[in-house]
Amino acid sequence: MDDKLYYSIGEVSELLGVAPSVLRFWETEFDQLHPVRNRRGVRSYTRRDVELLQRIHYLTRDCGYTLDGARDQLRAHPEEDPKMQVIRNLTDLRAFLTDLKERL
Repeated sequence: MDDKLYYSIGEVSELLGVAPSVLRFWETEFDQLHPVRNRRGVRSYTRRDVELLQRIHYLTRDCGYTLDGARDQLRAHPEEDPKMQVIRNLTDLRAFLTDLKERL
């Protein structure tokens, strides 16, 4: 993922491989998630929001936690899990390689 200040819901949705509706739902379920909205209500996610969404995705989809369980894990361990760092790095690498492929 490049070093932009804000990411659209479409970009984040594509990065995580989930529908935008899932991101909007997670926003209602996790107090830590606060995307910026413009006057029209369009969401813009910061890098911190994207990292939090990656953790939520990892906990719910990869580890099999329920939303309550994922919420508890985030509260109990606010720091990033080392496995999550690896996943984020691989996701960034995938995005880079995809971009490179499109440029060729």
